[in-house]
Amino acid sequence: MDPYDVILHPIITEVSSRILEAENKIVFAVNLKTSKEDIKRAVEELYEVKVEKVTTVVTSKGVKKAFVRLHPDYKAVDIAIKLGVI
Repeated sequence: MDPYDVILHPIITEVSSRILEAENKIVFAVNLKTSKEDIKRAVEELYEVKVEKVTTVVTSKGVKKAFVRLHPDYKAVDIAIKLGVI
């Protein structure tokens, strides 16, 4: 699957910005049909980082969120700056 079809957009809220700094995680809205492996591969390819873990949840509004924890060698804040959300 194409990485641009997997990752729809970053989600930046007050809670996600706290997670960004405290836990080195970044939150994305992703395609409903993607697996955790697809998300991991897409983030690694698009942002040239190493992903440690992916956790997903589907909200009551039908949006699939992916909480992507980066390897300690990489900073989630750096990705957020590249995306222009911080």
